[in-house]
Amino acid sequence: MKATLKLTALAAGLLAFSAQAVELRSADVHNSDDYPTVSAVRHMSEVLAKQSGGRYTIKVFNKSALGSEKETLDQVKIGALEMNRVNISSLNSLCPKSLVPTMPFLFNSIPHMRRVLDGPVGEEVLKGCESQGLVGLAFYDSGARSVYAKKAVRTLADTKGMKIRVQPSDLWVAVANAMGANATPMPTAEVYTALKTGLIDAAENNIPSYEGFKHYEAVKVYSYTEHSMAPEMLVISRAVFDKMSPADQAMFRAAAKESVTFQRQKWDEQEAKALDVVLKSGTQLVKDVDKKSFQAAMQPVYAKFINTPDLQRLVKAAQDTK
Repeated sequence: MKATLKLTALAAGLLAFSAQAVELRSADVHNSDDYPTVSAVRHMSEVLAKQSGGRYTIKVFNKSALGSEKETLDQVKIGALEMNRVNISSLNSLCPKSLVPTMPFLFNSIPHMRRVLDGPVGEEVLKGCESQGLVGLAFYDSGARSVYAKKAVRTLADTKGMKIRVQPSDLWVAVANAMGANATPMPTAEVYTALKTGLIDAAENNIPSYEGFKHYEAVKVYSYTEHSMAPEMLVISRAVFDKMSPADQAMFRAAAKESVTFQRQKWDEQEAKALDVVLKSGTQLVKDVDKKSFQAAMQPVYAKFINTPDLQRLVKAAQDTK
């Protein structure tokens, strides 16, 4: 009888536990299951499961399974989807402060970018989307974007008149135009053929994307302009987050921060592998780029987009970060 009562109590306890367990869904557009951001959110789920005693886990839906970044962001804003990993440029029209880490030549190196995003400027940007129903949890690395073409790009004069594919965004059109290039907005899927056929002269992206999309087969000169180090951002729906206890909210923020260290390690490993592939294919790496000539040309871009005292303050704080 006592054994039966004990089993009944245990079963009741298990039922109560399972009723409390919550699996959050997180969207990502990257196709690879091993992509650093996909792996990082899965790592965050493992950390949460351990720290919460199994009450919280996260299931990642990558490969655009839940829609495009815009579609999934719309779902997260209203609480129909719990979490989302997006490129920060997708947030620019919603949260003005997200423009700051997106600006060209803001960071002078990857370590500088990481220090800025780990500090007060990063925290302020993460909080800047809360009025739009999005709570920023963490920044993930997306490398440094540089120009690749059939010729070397060492100075601003080298990009004059060049047809460069850019992301379909007002900011990136303005950046290419400031370089003296002819900005050509184009979906990623069309870039390989456009490079092969000469429809465009160049494109710009990080080394893993240059390798992953096989663009190195079309153009063999990768010039380290490093004009952008815009990060990825992990957000959770405010409608979901506000229902959590303060202790659980703190646990989520801590787990997200821990996943950043994991993601950066994965990113560095992926970048090294991609670099090895493109070098073996015969790609020429151009590192003696006169970045100051490009930076000077970006003044009109900053004047147009960093157009409030608040944004100007954040930009200066980022630049002054040691």
